[in-house]
Amino acid sequence: MQKYQRIRDLREDADLTQKQVGEAINVPQRTYAYYESGQRLVPPQVLCALADFYDVSVDYILGRTDK
Repeated sequence: MQKYQRIRDLREDADLTQKQVGEAINVPQRTYAYYESGQRLVPPQVLCALADFYDVSVDYILGRTDK
């Protein structure tokens, strides 16, 4: 399964905890941790919420672009 390194990098760059991001996008901390580690696939609605939260594109989160 794919590891979502970019969501971890974005979170760490913003000096946020997994709990803080989880609360912001309405998912439990444990679930968010699974997303970061690749133990669970990130559903489309969560990808969109993360993209909105960090003001980046879904393609950036997925590693399809560096913009």
